[in-house]
Amino acid sequence: MPTEPNSPRDRLLETASALFYAEGIKGIGVDRVLAEAGVTRATMYRHFAGKEGLVAAYLEREDAIIRHYFAAAESAGGSAAEMLIAVIDGIAEDARRYRRRGCPFINAAAEYPAGEIRDVIDRHRTWFRLTLGTLCKAAGIADAEYAAAALVLLRDAALVGVYLDGDAVTKTFCRTARQVVGLA
Repeated sequence: MPTEPNSPRDRLLETASALFYAEGIKGIGVDRVLAEAGVTRATMYRHFAGKEGLVAAYLEREDAIIRHYFAAAESAGGSAAEMLIAVIDGIAEDARRYRRRGCPFINAAAEYPAGEIRDVIDRHRTWFRLTLGTLCKAAGIADAEYAAAALVLLRDAALVGVYLDGDAVTKTFCRTARQVVGLA
């Protein structure tokens, strides 16, 4: 769901997001982000409290994209079971099309095991697991918490798996995820 960056803040965040995801966070210096975004250091500090603030904004942007996918699926209507299938298919599609280097949250967690960045990651993962749990409960799954935790685990594995082994992983993910929620 990338948008056409217009403002200096948008250009900065779009550039940082692309670089952080493609090459890792700690390996990308602020000077490179500024040069590629075409903004000044003063502009960055006007919008972000240093590199960590920019990293947090990158992860919050990723979180917003995923929340948008859920909101769009919810507004399309359908039963909870249909929405679960849509979520599973959406995760597979996301892994195939956009997440060729794994999960941005897992990647960031490897570089930031504690602190503000880890707090952003933890908030996202908690929301994701609780949202899946609510959906599983609405679909009548007996142990909705277990099913949600299993779906999170499977998503993590699928995103890492696509990075390591390619697209074939998504077929296994879909089949296994559907079995977990009883919709095989």
